[in-house]
Amino acid sequence: MINKNTPIPIYYQLQEQLRNKIEAGELKPGAPLPSERDMSETYNISRMTVRQALNNLMNEGLLTRIKGKGTFVAEKKIEQPLMKLTGFSEDMRMRGIEPGSKLISFKVVDAEDKVAKQLGIEPSAEVYQINRLRLGDGAPMAYEVSYLIKDRLPELSKKHLEGSLYDYIEKSLGLAIHRARQTIEPSFATKLEAELLTIDEGAPVLLLERTTFLSDDSTVEYVKSVYRGDRYKFITEMKREG
Repeated sequence: MINKNTPIPIYYQLQEQLRNKIEAGELKPGAPLPSERDMSETYNISRMTVRQALNNLMNEGLLTRIKGKGTFVAEKKIEQPLMKLTGFSEDMRMRGIEPGSKLISFKVVDAEDKVAKQLGIEPSAEVYQINRLRLGDGAPMAYEVSYLIKDRLPELSKKHLEGSLYDYIEKSLGLAIHRARQTIEPSFATKLEAELLTIDEGAPVLLLERTTFLSDDSTVEYVKSVYRGDRYKFITEMKREG
């Protein structure tokens, strides 16, 4: 019940009631929530108040909204440590999740200035541009645009993208992936990203940009990935020096 005779805001009371039900397992991952109208009538509060409570829980990643379907309890977030360089397929398998990909496009293009700078190549040098929707147990997790230097992987084709790209580079070509430079920042889903990831346009996402280096310190890949903010969180461990 909602207590309207307390200084605690009504939206916060509803928010915490829903949070407690989620944490106690009364509302399980994937469970649908009543509509804003139904919750407004049940608790005798305004729809705006209900919306504020739901939006706060969505921003925390406890709820997710699927366009045209409603609001649902979010699946448990996948925790991705940042201490080890792995590919998407490796990440999924380590967590007992079956990785998958939907190839959006595969083509050879002239490198734009930013891509050329990240890869350390001349502008307009040929690169593969690979657009993929990355899946975990069949559900969309990330939208990824990769650029790979064509001269380093001259035989790369669509069939090599059916499995792990890193496996192909290391096991089939004998190249050693050594390190990567990566940035992570918050962003908001564009219309295309929202459609592919089945989230609302403008929903919070995590934007990753990574440049990958081989053992001779030459670059091999630059990738821009957009991860669903309601399914992923990144973890790092830090030690204080001295």
